[in-house]
Amino acid sequence: MKYFIMNLGCQMNQADSERIQSVLETMGLVKTEMEAEASVLGVVACSVRQKAIDKVHSKIHEWNERKQGQNLLTFLSGCILPADEDAFLRKFDVVFPIKDLSRVPELLRGSGIVTPLSQAPQPDATGMEHFWNVKPQYSSTFEAFVPIQNGCDKFCTFCAVPYTRGREVSRPSQAILEEVRNLVDRGYKSITLLGQNVNSYGLDKPGVERSFTELLQEIGEYGKTSGRKFWVYFTSPHPRDMGRDVLETVARYEVLAKHIHLPLQSGDDKVLIRMNRNHSMDRYRTIVHEVRELLPDATLITDIIVGFTGETEEQFENTRLAMREFGYQMAFVAPYSPRPGAASARWSDDVPLPTKKERLRVLTEELHLSSLAYNQRLVGSKLRVLVERSDRKEGYLAARTEGKIPIRFASTDLTLVGQFAEVLVESVRPLSMEGQLL
Repeated sequence: MKYFIMNLGCQMNQADSERIQSVLETMGLVKTEMEAEASVLGVVACSVRQKAIDKVHSKIHEWNERKQGQNLLTFLSGCILPADEDAFLRKFDVVFPIKDLSRVPELLRGSGIVTPLSQAPQPDATGMEHFWNVKPQYSSTFEAFVPIQNGCDKFCTFCAVPYTRGREVSRPSQAILEEVRNLVDRGYKSITLLGQNVNSYGLDKPGVERSFTELLQEIGEYGKTSGRKFWVYFTSPHPRDMGRDVLETVARYEVLAKHIHLPLQSGDDKVLIRMNRNHSMDRYRTIVHEVRELLPDATLITDIIVGFTGETEEQFENTRLAMREFGYQMAFVAPYSPRPGAASARWSDDVPLPTKKERLRVLTEELHLSSLAYNQRLVGSKLRVLVERSDRKEGYLAARTEGKIPIRFASTDLTLVGQFAEVLVESVRPLSMEGQLL
């Protein structure tokens, strides 16, 4: 019996999917990328954006239409608001929070999915501790995502995460370190530590658990003694908790990638207050100056919301000027959409959609300018890159730099995929580069 999972949302949802796959395969189910071949169809959903929820409604309607001629079972998990979950309970056969992953075999058996392996005894434990102990079915042989915490205590007014994933819970550091070491020993080259607010890791267990800086130091020391080449990333931090000690640690260890994700959301202090971000532009500016001082070659990426409730033209202009000042190499810019349960959902969504789209266009232009300027400085440089796949351009391979800038080079040697290579940067454009394999 085959299963298919549609994953929506962030890298955390991808990590969730990999653990769901592991449980399904212990039941004897076999993964397929061909949706039409599957008898068990699942979605790992994301309530953070309405567009993602609209996709779920569309997909479950399609699957329920197929049920008229086929025996299918559908399930839903992921990052889901209570209001969205209530709507989907009537449409999916099985709906479960990710912390109840251990109950999936029981839930599927109750819906008629019985395989020889599904009859095996299942652990009684539920909750995040059990979830984290599930060994994931990694979707790549060289890149992995390692969750280090779940939930968020920040309660930004635009955000649904505290209502979909709950309060912050840190994963035991020994389990994190063991997973990282196992991945490195298996030859993985890129490892990303995941959390809604990674630099508050351990704060829920004061005096018991390592801090985020101490966790990075442990990984850095292992990198020094292992003799292996790999890059470790982390996402996402919150500016309120980003200390200089984190940046000093990244600078100290070669395996800690010189790539900093620092969400801005808005470049205007009054908007930041309405968003409940609990930091000022001056605080954010100080962090960026420390990044440039301690990690001069690091790429800097961000997240920005345009058209947040009450955002004036002047406030948007401050965000545009902030983008120009900080010179990001990548920015994930999204128009604001109210999410049920988040505080701002009670406020008027008063910025018209055409205005949001225009502001998105303006910031995209700013991003292209700053990205191109950064990339132009790399022309003639020799860079270590991680080869990911065949490129869309025939006869080329696609790779990424340590700073996650896409780069392609002429080669048809697929044995390079998943390996480091050295490339001479020859030409650039906004957001990407082209080079020659050395």
